[in-house]
Amino acid sequence: MTKSVYVAVVCCLPLCVFAFAQNSSTPLAEVNGVKLTLGDFEQKSSAPLFQARNVYYEAQRKALDEFVNQYLLEARALRENVSVEELLQRHVLNTIAKDPTEESLRVYYEGVETNQPFEAVRDKILDHLRQSRIAKAKANYLQSLRSQAHVALMLAPPRLNISLENAPVLGPRNAPVTLIEYGDFECAYCQQVYPELKKLEAAYNGKLAVVFKDLPLPMHPQAQKAAEAAHCAGSQGKYWEYHDLLFSSKRLDIPALKEQALALHLDNAGFNKCLDSGEQAAAVKTQALEGQKFGLSGTPSFFINGRFLTGAIGYEAFRAVVDEELEAAATRSVGTR
Repeated sequence: MTKSVYVAVVCCLPLCVFAFAQNSSTPLAEVNGVKLTLGDFEQKSSAPLFQARNVYYEAQRKALDEFVNQYLLEARALRENVSVEELLQRHVLNTIAKDPTEESLRVYYEGVETNQPFEAVRDKILDHLRQSRIAKAKANYLQSLRSQAHVALMLAPPRLNISLENAPVLGPRNAPVTLIEYGDFECAYCQQVYPELKKLEAAYNGKLAVVFKDLPLPMHPQAQKAAEAAHCAGSQGKYWEYHDLLFSSKRLDIPALKEQALALHLDNAGFNKCLDSGEQAAAVKTQALEGQKFGLSGTPSFFINGRFLTGAIGYEAFRAVVDEELEAAATRSVGTR
């Protein structure tokens, strides 16, 4: 059995030292003799700066991953008594298949958008395929090294504290993990990620609370009324049933919104009055303004325990973050005993 390697990295960037040295009482400015602290600043300005902090965190995380990978390569090279270059030659370059045949290159060429003849771009295609294979082989090898090690990344991501007041919540409100989606019923990417979220809900039943907040985008003419319709259904206790129906059917015009309310056996007159009068328009606007305050300009945008993710994220990416949060929650629970 191979002995596992434990790698714990707090931070690999010099600027982190400054961040860790500060606490909420650290003074940042003084005005007329009054010290303004980091805590004062965070309370008033954390949301506008969140996106910038998240971009910085992503850069830190990428650099940290590369730092850990290099550490693992050097440790393995030392064990095998070779240089890192020799290690990669042995476990990466030597595993790559032979160059594709001329026929395969021509098939690839047919899918390339170019007006140049095959002979003019053949070598570029071949080089691209070689580099792609090398990158995949190296990634697989690094993943195998990481799977044999215990790697704990202690670089804390930025988090936002988002209120759940007046928001529909699916699952226990005291769940160890809360996933908040700012979405748009007309957004193709929101529709694409919907089944991934349903799969996640089933896999983490009882451990995950899911929240949907409205961020109807200006280019989607039906999104606003669809969001209002979901809240109208919610006022009759069927928000999530209606939410799921809209994402499944993708029928968002006014007649279809009313028809789908009938399918859920809602009070027809009450639902139609709610939708036609714009009774829930203010609720939708409040959530949209909140999202804009956080710097959100696209959907879907997600916060998992305050950690930001965006785009049509796949199930595995969701699961990785949820598992990290569950592990952190379990660690905190053990620490308080």
